[in-house]
Amino acid sequence: MKTEMLKKRMAPLLAASLILSAATGCSNGTGSNQAANQPAASDATTSQAEDKILAAQKKAKSSADFDWKKYDGSTIKVSFVQHAASDSVIAKISDFESKTGIKVEQSVTPEANYFDKLSTSLSSRSGDPDVFMSGAYQLWDYSSAGYVEDLNTYLSNPDMITSDYDFKDLVPSAVSALQWDGTPGHQVGKGPQLGLPLMFEIYTLAYNTRAFKQAGIEKPPATYDELLAVCDKLKNWNGSGSYPLAMRGARDWGTIHPGYMSTYANFGATDFAIEENKLVSKLNSPESVKMNEYFMDLIKRGGSPSWSKYTWYECAADLGAGKAAMMMDADAVTVQQNWSGASQEAGNIAWTTIPVVKAGTPTKSNYWTWSMAMNSSSKNKEAAWYFILYFTGKDFCMSSATEGNNLDPVRTSVWESEDFKNKMKDQPGYIDAYNATIGQTTILFTPQPYFFETTTEWAATLQDMIAGKYASVQEAMDSLKAKMDKAVEDIEIS
Repeated sequence: MKTEMLKKRMAPLLAASLILSAATGCSNGTGSNQAANQPAASDATTSQAEDKILAAQKKAKSSADFDWKKYDGSTIKVSFVQHAASDSVIAKISDFESKTGIKVEQSVTPEANYFDKLSTSLSSRSGDPDVFMSGAYQLWDYSSAGYVEDLNTYLSNPDMITSDYDFKDLVPSAVSALQWDGTPGHQVGKGPQLGLPLMFEIYTLAYNTRAFKQAGIEKPPATYDELLAVCDKLKNWNGSGSYPLAMRGARDWGTIHPGYMSTYANFGATDFAIEENKLVSKLNSPESVKMNEYFMDLIKRGGSPSWSKYTWYECAADLGAGKAAMMMDADAVTVQQNWSGASQEAGNIAWTTIPVVKAGTPTKSNYWTWSMAMNSSSKNKEAAWYFILYFTGKDFCMSSATEGNNLDPVRTSVWESEDFKNKMKDQPGYIDAYNATIGQTTILFTPQPYFFETTTEWAATLQDMIAGKYASVQEAMDSLKAKMDKAVEDIEIS
């Protein structure tokens, strides 16, 4: 099937694939592991798009002189997932309405039902909602079906941007994570700007300093071998029922994308390669087998006895309750347990980078971002763009991160500000782990239209492998590769 034919087929597939995504995403919930031999993101193309945006900023008026009232009297509808990021936006909607005269009608839906509801709305082509929250993985499906407006149209228009918007201040990897050219197997980082980030997560290792001191562990593990040794020292560290390391293990795609996928990349493994214009799974490569052998050992020596039922929520609860001594997951999730009074272990949690195979190697991390995107069928596109412009601007990003808890902030100026540093002063290692990781952070999956199907199958095989249903890791990965190849066999990349 050619790429254009694939796009025509995407609409009927959306409901099934995004139902899989609904309950398993991230919540408060540039080393690359993209498909081998796939075309790299074109620096020239990316530079041209950025050059147009910067040129538009130079010609544009400042925020003070910008005609914020140009679409006064318009009404837009915005769909939010229930999340700290949407809370921060909703708290400032009245300010936006006063500044622009644009009325906002919003809906907020729990993540478990959000994408099912959104998919139905977008597929109706009614234009409702005008703006919607989305993760990057879901935008692969939505854009393939033609539901997503390219925001470069507005970013590069001097009448639709302000001179002080400061596009380059947006964390570059967060912006590029939301760019994709629509071709399965091609990495993110070029093509239409499918959304702009509201927040993002990178993956780090949170650890309980009280547990480490009690066990005589002087420093956090820097390598995967050291992590195993630390796990051995932390068994039953806080009495019966406590354990060393919380990681996701539920039978859904959300298990794969945080700590597991970051570790997978750090072992040098990839998920797919393009070979003779076809996507080919690399799940049974030597690198993948070695990583999965390690991971099985890690879970058996350090994981929760209930690992196979764990989502981010159970992991975080155990970290905060003093059951888990460590958690390898989203920094923006683990920090919620360490605000003053937030949990039993608040004040005892610190952060470091995810370990690596060889000491001194920069750590790689997968990415999750909640973004705002525009419905291509919107009948109020200009007003919808004003909403996105306002809520990705510097003033809002600063206030939502320093006055609220919208983490991680999507602008470099926020990370570098004294206000943010002061807010995070009691979160030891959080900013340092971010600074050490962000340069090697990107979406480590290969974009393809069966992402939720294949990644959920990956999690199921991982569970069965650790439960002993395969004679070896090699056998498990060989079986998984065959299932992956079957799932994507109709995709041809021309």
